[in-house]
Amino acid sequence: MLRGGLDANVLIYAADNRDPAKRDRAQDVLACLAGERRGVLTAQILGEYFTTITRKAAFRQDPLSAALRIAEYRRDFAVLNTTADVVEEAARGVCAHGFAYYDAQIWATARLSGIEVVLTEDFADGREVEGVLFIDPFSPKFDVIQFLAEESVR
Repeated sequence: MLRGGLDANVLIYAADNRDPAKRDRAQDVLACLAGERRGVLTAQILGEYFTTITRKAAFRQDPLSAALRIAEYRRDFAVLNTTADVVEEAARGVCAHGFAYYDAQIWATARLSGIEVVLTEDFADGREVEGVLFIDPFSPKFDVIQFLAEESVR
């Protein structure tokens, strides 16, 4: 069964009322993946979400609201932890592929956990790196229902 890793930008846009189209798309993606139990988060992504939504975003939320949302995400999605193996693989990703470190950590977690796809707008849409495909869920051509219907992207 195809499972999709989620980047923090999907979680952040789901809370951002400044761009209704991205907000609605992010909310649809999250609802569909949660409903099918097919989404995967990492502890890193939850931390990025909390930091951005409480301190950096123009649409800040109070820490308690953000913490409650994190609890909901933990209930709705599998959450993978950052391990020493992930850190080592991320460092290799920086060296081999020129990733920024935290992007490399997302890639490394997906690769080491057998997650075929990461939904993010932070990589080139359709780029594949060592078995991990990056798909932009905000691209006009992305259809979450079709994505969930696929057993594999390869």
